[in-house]
Amino acid sequence: MKKPSYYYHNGFRMPMGFPIEGFTSALNYQAQPSDIFIVTYPKCGTTWTQYIVWLIQHNGEPLSASKKIEDDIPHLEEVGKEKIEILPQPRVIKTHFPYNLTPYHPQAKYIYIARNPFDCAVSFYHHTRGFIKHYNFAEGSFEDFFECFIKGEVDFGDYFDHLVPWYKHKDEHNVLFLTYENMKIEPKNAIIDIINFLGKAYKDRIKNEEILNKIIINSSLENMKKDQQRWSSKRPENMPPFIRKGQVGDWENYFSPEQQQRLIEKFMIRTAGTGLETLWNGIIIRS
Repeated sequence: MKKPSYYYHNGFRMPMGFPIEGFTSALNYQAQPSDIFIVTYPKCGTTWTQYIVWLIQHNGEPLSASKKIEDDIPHLEEVGKEKIEILPQPRVIKTHFPYNLTPYHPQAKYIYIARNPFDCAVSFYHHTRGFIKHYNFAEGSFEDFFECFIKGEVDFGDYFDHLVPWYKHKDEHNVLFLTYENMKIEPKNAIIDIINFLGKAYKDRIKNEEILNKIIINSSLENMKKDQQRWSSKRPENMPPFIRKGQVGDWENYFSPEQQQRLIEKFMIRTAGTGLETLWNGIIIRS
């Protein structure tokens, strides 16, 4: 069995391209009242949400070809607190930290995006294959990756260790909990929810139909696929692009019946009594 390669630091597996000092520094970042955190487990809609927030802040005008989204909305545990602290406020910060490690301030805002674990696993597999210098997993199979994923032996740890604690806090005043699947079905409603959550400084975007339409169009996955360089460093030509399909239900093309049953069993055990059991009815097929 082939496994991805990781740094292992303070109980966390991290991509090999991430500087350890960035991770260590990030743990000491002091959240500010005006901070906006975009929080996800990897491959659950992070970049998409980053761009939606960026477009809201810039009246729907697209990111210039000379910039990357990470320039304005950096990844906390990759760049460290020093790079965050020099940004003007309000800051928008991306993180994959679990709830207990995410910098907290009662006035800061936290947008959490959840994606069903089946599609997440498939997307995470292609991501891990594509970043050769981070994982050395270009020849790895889905079967290999699935064994790591279901055991929580991937970067940022176990999927359920991330999802369940954040879901418990979903009704707090400074947390907006969205699902990737609902964002796909009703992107306009998701954008309006984010605008309302960000507060009165942004609410005029809802009333301005031209701006709202620009945000919807420019944040569509179809448009985002056109210029992959805005979202990630160049990947080898034989590897899947950073923004790949974005489909709901693509997992059925990868999972064996045995893998499906194993992940369903883990899902039901880990979500029992949380309210998450029925979150993805119709997407997760239970036998």
